[in-house]
Amino acid sequence: MLTPSQVIVLATPVFFGLIAIEWWISLRRGRNAYALADAISSLNLGVLSQTSAVFTKLLTLGIYTAIASHAALWINDAFWLSLPGWLLALVFYDFCYYWLHRMGHEVGALWAAHAVHHQSQAYNLSTALRQTSSGALLGWIFYLPMALAGVPPLVFAVVGLIDLLYQFWVHTEQVKKLGWFDRWFCSPSNHRVHHAVNDRYLDRNYGGIFIFWDRLFGTFKAEDEREPCVYGTRGLLNSWDPLWANTTVYRQLAHDSWHARNWADKLRIWLKPPGWRPADVAQRFPKPAFDLDAHRTLFAPAMSQRLRWFASLQFVVLVAGTSFFLWNADQSPLANNLIWFGVLLTSQWALGAVMQARIGAWMALMLQSGALATATAALGWQEWHWLFKPATMVFTIFYVATYAEFEKGTAQKHSKSAKHWLLAALALSMLGDVFLMLDGLFIPGLVSFLLAHLCYIALFKQNAPWFANRRAMVLIGLIALTMYGYLWQGGLPAELRIPVLAYVGVIATMAAQAWGCYRVQPNRGTLLVALGASFFMLSDSILAINRFVQPLPWSAIWVLSSYYLAQALIVQGSLKRRDSTSSSEEAGSISTGMASPSGLT
Repeated sequence: MLTPSQVIVLATPVFFGLIAIEWWISLRRGRNAYALADAISSLNLGVLSQTSAVFTKLLTLGIYTAIASHAALWINDAFWLSLPGWLLALVFYDFCYYWLHRMGHEVGALWAAHAVHHQSQAYNLSTALRQTSSGALLGWIFYLPMALAGVPPLVFAVVGLIDLLYQFWVHTEQVKKLGWFDRWFCSPSNHRVHHAVNDRYLDRNYGGIFIFWDRLFGTFKAEDEREPCVYGTRGLLNSWDPLWANTTVYRQLAHDSWHARNWADKLRIWLKPPGWRPADVAQRFPKPAFDLDAHRTLFAPAMSQRLRWFASLQFVVLVAGTSFFLWNADQSPLANNLIWFGVLLTSQWALGAVMQARIGAWMALMLQSGALATATAALGWQEWHWLFKPATMVFTIFYVATYAEFEKGTAQKHSKSAKHWLLAALALSMLGDVFLMLDGLFIPGLVSFLLAHLCYIALFKQNAPWFANRRAMVLIGLIALTMYGYLWQGGLPAELRIPVLAYVGVIATMAAQAWGCYRVQPNRGTLLVALGASFFMLSDSILAINRFVQPLPWSAIWVLSSYYLAQALIVQGSLKRRDSTSSSEEAGSISTGMASPSGLT
């Protein structure tokens, strides 16, 4: 029998086929229903919802099964497996879903999960697939009445899937009102109202399949063609980041709860309706009033044609990888699923970041290749690991080599020098990667990384004196000495004690100098560099402990993930630092020119 994840995989071509038809119809009608970045973002969140469900369904179905098996008030599987039983179970599920959905709009903690589905300012079939990844953490509570009624887990899972699949088609503007159907069922017209932020439409029409729940409990509102629906949430996301989409409301609730002075308010924030804030928090951290007209402005960062093709191809590969993952997830060990989930999650974040121009395409490829290098090392796929490990640094080198901002600004010679030091550090890191993959070349690998760290020190020394942050220097020195002492006591070979001591000294110097740069120039770029240098220390420490003291579980995961994170942070921070320096110099030049008589001519 197919698992729910496999059913979703089989349904995926149908979803994309219907999306293509909706897009074609909208073009024929003269109003394109889709914006590429928004659609990919919504689908990206749908992918994350399904891959994370591989783990959360163990919670939801596990609790449901336990209660249905041990606390059911009426056990009659024969009835529930009959046609009347299936139909009753479907209506029962939709009734429970109505209350889950309604409370998702009336309780802050539940809205934090459900808000993901409403964040898009578009309303089309891709919006239907935009789903939360945290809803299952509390959502199972609302289906306990079905477990107590003795509905078998199989029936519960099937009717739940039917209810979910039904709701796909109602997310469209291409289907107008349907007469009698609108009075009984959730329809496109009814659900458009649900997604609208207009005052008259807000928090209405919660039914999944049946709309008569809303008529019965007073939450129904018909669509008025004289007032078109405006979609999204009150407080726009303005981001393509799937992780931020899933956590932003939780972050706001946690922020308000932390700053509330009254202990009862700290709890109320999570239980009150969305938007409720204690008076003291609202006064200290005011928010602008909701403006419907301003809300009509769509979030749409510019994308070049080349970037659009890159994002599209990336998404196709992501869907293929996700389909393979979901099809095999229920038969795979938990550890393997976690590893591949990490690869997919990294790829999804990189895709969102590159569409928003937070990183470049080469950096996106670097992160994805690094995730694959880490996964293949952990799973023992040696041939693939030999491909992805050097490829990761090749992508990074291309990113730096083609970064245009290095050629801008008044300090062009200084920028070129920084570029050369950064490229040298990356090339030596790639050489070290290759040496460490081969037996018997640990020392050449160590020397390569030692030289790479020296290049990083030269890079960080630019525009900053030696060790400007003395407190950080002392702390990092103590950490380095403690780690070296631990390695010595743990069995560090005598012939390696001096080389390793030199290595520890160099990487500690690199980290201390990076934090010194941050103190002299406190900005986002130098902070990223300092964090990257710290992750480099962490990666090397884990590698040394695993090699010289004792084997660590999942050592390849911890060593490589922290290593690639270190390289990415240093590279991205160095480029951001160049941007900041160039912008400051150009601004200073413009300001000086405008103040002088010659600047006015």
